[in-house]
Amino acid sequence: MNDTLTSDVVGRRIEVNGEHATVRFSGVVPPMAGPPVKSNGVAPTAIRRLQVAGTLTLKNFQSDLLNNLRHPTGGSFIRPNKVNFGVDFLTAIKNRYALEDEPEEEGKEQIVTIGNKPVETIGFDSVVKQQSQLSKLQEVSLRNCAVNGPGDKGGIAKACPNLRSIDLSKNLLSSWDEVVDITDQLKHLEVLNLSENKLKFPSSSPSPTGTFSALKVLVLNRIGITWTEVLRCASGCPVLEKLYLESNSIVISERPTDVLQTVKLLDLSSNQLIDENQLFLIAYLPRLEQLILSDIGLSSIHFPDAGIGCKTSMFPSLQYLVLNDNRISQWSFFNELDKLQSLHTLSCARNPLTESSKDAQTTRQFIIARIGQLRTLNKCAIQREERRGAELDYRKAFGNEWKKAGGHQDPDKNRPNEEFLAAHPRYQSLCLSTYCAPGPSRGSEGGLSTRTQFPLGAQSPLGQGLWRAPSRADGLVAPPPPPTVFTV
Repeated sequence: MNDTLTSDVVGRRIEVNGEHATVRFSGVVPPMAGPPVKSNGVAPTAIRRLQVAGTLTLKNFQSDLLNNLRHPTGGSFIRPNKVNFGVDFLTAIKNRYALEDEPEEEGKEQIVTIGNKPVETIGFDSVVKQQSQLSKLQEVSLRNCAVNGPGDKGGIAKACPNLRSIDLSKNLLSSWDEVVDITDQLKHLEVLNLSENKLKFPSSSPSPTGTFSALKVLVLNRIGITWTEVLRCASGCPVLEKLYLESNSIVISERPTDVLQTVKLLDLSSNQLIDENQLFLIAYLPRLEQLILSDIGLSSIHFPDAGIGCKTSMFPSLQYLVLNDNRISQWSFFNELDKLQSLHTLSCARNPLTESSKDAQTTRQFIIARIGQLRTLNKCAIQREERRGAELDYRKAFGNEWKKAGGHQDPDKNRPNEEFLAAHPRYQSLCLSTYCAPGPSRGSEGGLSTRTQFPLGAQSPLGQGLWRAPSRADGLVAPPPPPTVFTV
């Protein structure tokens, strides 16, 4: 690029030596010759090299320029011929997807039919082939292709009318309006990835009616978007099903109303400012089935509308929950998850509670026992035999504690205190409904001894047959009435 710049470069995204930045100033900065570009976010090596000159020169500029920088000395002065301002969408897509045809022989002629008339052409077959290739494209990836905007009006719709999926991550788009100008020409667009573009969003509803009428998947990772801007953008997506918002420092500030009502998957990973109270603002999205909350610093959760043994009205459709890399250190967290109506898949790797335990298998068993409807834990299916073993071991481990708290085999005397019930909400149902109540311990420490209890009755082989009595000659007598429970 030469040293001549237009007046509208301020605010545009640029690329310098593989790093992206935003133009904050354009003009002459004495004593340097030529018009330099003031940018924000250039490569750290460039910042270190030019920081001294930048710091000294910034003293001569007004404070509003300083306020535009993320750091007072974080910018660099760069000559225009070192800057890449990018290319339009259609140029980028042609560069990546148009086939390079073999050179035509000079003077080679072809006959093609246009309408009902034969026309003699030279090299026309390569043009037709290229255009037909672009028109058939349905999925394209233009990641890191320096796309800066739509290009000629209507050009995208004419060249690529069938596009359904576009990856525009890490490009030079500077505003949501530029995104709209591209997508407004693609009426069949279903998937759009805009990650790692520093976009400026308008203060009012930014999407014309119909722009995203078919969009089902929207990826906005690492673009600096706020929750308010998310709701504004999503308002133009009537059939949106999957929304990815990873690493945006989002604070959920308001409850979505008339927006995000069709979303089935929401990814809020690595937004460290989110807490449990903010999650309640999205707890009533009617179709939300998958929620990804990895690495948000979450340590506790409580559903105040549901007591012990009850189900919460929050997250009514939630089936799949990811809580990896958080700060979960209390078993009460998993007790609360049992209140979710539809939850059957959970991932909770790399949390203090799961990492600090010496016995990973025991930790897994206790999580399974505490969440009754769980079918998959940390990507491993829970078989019926594993659940039965986990619940029996859990019941045995806390059997003595249950009895000390007031638990008893006799239902009329079974009155465990509130503290035990709060710590082990499912224990009562495991003892009195799913399995038999624990019997007397035989010298075990902290739990029950390993025994097997069998219900006896007409259908039990242990409740039938004759008993041997040494006092009789034949040694056989009729069996006495069997007990309700036979412990081996």
